[in-house]
Amino acid sequence: MGKTTLITGGAGYIGSHTTLALINAGQQVLVLDNLCNSCRESLTRLERLTLTRVDFIEGDIRNTKLLDDIFSRYDIDAVMHFSGLKSVEESVRKPLDYYANNVVGTLNLCHAMARYEVFKLVFSSSATVYGAPRQIPIIEDLGTGKPISPYGRTKLMTEELLADLCLSDPRWSIALLRYFNPIGAHESGQIGENPNGRPNNLLPCLTQVAMGRVPELTVFGSDYPTVDGTCVRDYVHVVDLADGHLKALQALQSRNGIHAWNLGTGNGYSVLQIIRAFEDITGISIPFKFAPRRAGDIAECWSNPTKAGRDLGWYAQRDLVRMIQDTWRWQLRNPHGYHAQSDLLAPVALKQRV
Repeated sequence: MGKTTLITGGAGYIGSHTTLALINAGQQVLVLDNLCNSCRESLTRLERLTLTRVDFIEGDIRNTKLLDDIFSRYDIDAVMHFSGLKSVEESVRKPLDYYANNVVGTLNLCHAMARYEVFKLVFSSSATVYGAPRQIPIIEDLGTGKPISPYGRTKLMTEELLADLCLSDPRWSIALLRYFNPIGAHESGQIGENPNGRPNNLLPCLTQVAMGRVPELTVFGSDYPTVDGTCVRDYVHVVDLADGHLKALQALQSRNGIHAWNLGTGNGYSVLQIIRAFEDITGISIPFKFAPRRAGDIAECWSNPTKAGRDLGWYAQRDLVRMIQDTWRWQLRNPHGYHAQSDLLAPVALKQRV
């Protein structure tokens, strides 16, 4: 068995697309996931897409004994770290869960990596580390801010932990990938976003309304200082993100220390602009209502991805139309997500636009 990349959270949304990218690049992978916000079926579908067996261990990064077992059994030379709770709104209600999983879990992972002399790490960070940005578009050189949600603070705290680690030992090579708002799905329609329970992110909520499962979309906040009063975000295709992780891992082969890169398109779209684009592309009317602002949300946030282009040769290739088309294809082919294949035949009530 050759050198292996350990992918924590590799059965999740971004993790599964990145696992696919690594396999297609000819790399040996091992997925570790506790399945709290993911599904084993995603890896089964990866096996069908790649005709390759995906090694998988169900477990938690907070389990130090399990981590020792993994690093002693496998010849791991790099880690891609996606394991983390990720809802801004939920983190406000359950901060202890977020600190325990996102910070303590990463601490345990780094201890295990150090014990087994594995020093290459690609960390799934977030644009939330910038807090309410002082400048738009956001560039890495401005530094981080003060995140306004526990989720964002766990990401920033983890980044600081990793920076201290690099200062303590020059053997470490760490990439901090600060991505913005991932949407879309693989063009095959076989893997995509599969949130447990009612989704929190805009596109999954929007597609649930389009499928007739939810009567209307809730738009949180109509009085932000933006183009139309709704939040503005930088939406980036998940397949482009996966490619960014692969390029970051390749870059770490020849550079030590810690490096932060924005992964975004450099374009901002408001919630209402996304709704209208979805309607235009699908021909389906989306009823919505306004609600008060949601805790932890900022008015606008989009990136300047120039540094990733310069250092990694990475540029977002897929535009908003492609993001929505791929999201909708995934939803139509998997109306119940990764549930039984019989679910694919379940009727849905589509609301055609008039």
